[in-house]
Order: sequence, then structure tokens, then C-alpha cells
Amino acid sequence: MAMMVAGTRPQRARGRGHLAAKSLGGRTRLSELFQEGAAKIRLPETFDHSMEAVIINTAGGLTGGDRMDWSISAASGTRIDVTTQACEKIYKASAGTAEVETSIKVGRGARVDWLPQETILFDRASLSRTLNVELDDAAEFLAVEAILLGRKAMGETMEQGLFRDRWRIRRGGRLVHAEELCLDGDVAALTAKMAVLDGQVAFATLLYVGPLAETYLGRIRPLLETHMGGASHWGEKLVVRLVAADGFALRKILIPIISALRDGAPVPKVWNL
Repeated sequence: MAMMVAGTRPQRARGRGHLAAKSLGGRTRLSELFQEGAAKIRLPETFDHSMEAVIINTAGGLTGGDRMDWSISAASGTRIDVTTQACEKIYKASAGTAEVETSIKVGRGARVDWLPQETILFDRASLSRTLNVELDDAAEFLAVEAILLGRKAMGETMEQGLFRDRWRIRRGGRLVHAEELCLDGDVAALTAKMAVLDGQVAFATLLYVGPLAETYLGRIRPLLETHMGGASHWGEKLVVRLVAADGFALRKILIPIISALRDGAPVPKVWNL
């Protein structure tokens, strides 16, 4: 049996993936594709003008010291839907913090829907995540990020750990949305507070930037009437916050809202596999 030599650093997962798309003949076509390490990108066949990209972490999850970098570039007139093959699992970190950085650029008349499946944080997980987006003044962008603090059906909860999430969204060079989330230390006690999650373990943020913000607000508010959540818009920005008892309850409301923000289009097929 192989033994670790004293002082040897444990192996860490690294990955970097880049996708760029261009418009050709009225359809979104691949312009650049780069993948390295544990980062993989697959492009399922589509039957309209859009492109669907499935990003994959072949390491099967993240722990302290792992790092993943993703970049997406949508040229003028393109449409890209980006999702993940499965929920991303963040495991207990014996040392260090897992880092995930995503950069997205959306050109004039283009739209990118950032639709990763839920991130599951296990007890003593440590994750720092960044989302940077640069939009043209005439671009559209939809982002969905859902978090599960453990798997309730498996009797798992996140008691201790770290989760940082940083968003910076710019449109025409102007900062139009910024937020910082930090759950650190005794996460169970913090999220039990009424002003935080009131003991719930599943939550999500949805952000839409584009000319249909007010129209989408009218479609979404009726969907929220019997759920813990809220939606508001100002200018050409719409923000939706959702809280639920578990992942199943969150998906029941999350999927209809995503569809409403996509003009009735369903979530990517991998969400249902």
C-alpha cells in the first residue's frame, strides 16, 4: 500500500475551461474551446439558434485547496445557455479553501443564461466563489445560483464551515449589481436566525439584467405567493430571492421561475437526468 511521505502536500484538483461563441448564418457557433485539468465543457446538439454548454468538474467535487476557473464569451447576436452536469459538491476541507472563479462577457444583442445546478455544502466545507460579468448595453444576462446546506434527505447538515460568494455585474462598463455573501464559522447558528434563513437549508438568488425586467416581474410575483421569497426590479435589473426547507422544495419553485425568465423555455435537460 502506498504511503504518503511526511510533509508531502496532498494532491489538489485544478481546472480551467474557456468557451467563446460567434454568430454564423443566424446561429450560435463555436469560436473557441479550451479545457485543462478537471474542467471539461460539452456541447449537446441544439435545434434552434442557441448553444447549450455543459461544464463538468471531473474531480467529482471540491475540497480545500482545489480551484476551478471558467470563462464564457458570447459575441454579438449569440445565445448561450450554460449549465452543469450535476450538483457541485463541496466536501469537508482539512486545510485551505476551494476557489471557483467565473468570468462572462456578453456582446451586443447577445444573451447568456448562467444556470448551474445546485451547490451542496457539506459540514466543514470551505468555498470562496466569484462571478464577474461584463455586459454590452444591449445585452441580456440571467444568473441562477442555488445553495443547499447539506442534504436533508440524507440527514446531513452544514454545521460549521465557510461560504463566500462575490458577484460583480457591469453593463457598458458601469457597475449595475454587486453583492457579497459570507457564512463563516457556526453556520447552523447563523442560518437559524430569522433575519438570515430562519432555520431553512436551501436558498437561491436569481438575477436578470435586460430590457424585460419589469415584464418578468409581473410573471414571477404570482409564482411566489405561497413560497418564502421575493422579487423586485429597478431600471433594467430584476432580483429574486428564494428560501426553502430542502432541495426538493426549492426546485419546485425554482424551475417555474427560471422558465418564466426564459419566456417559457424549460431548464436544460441535464437538470432532469
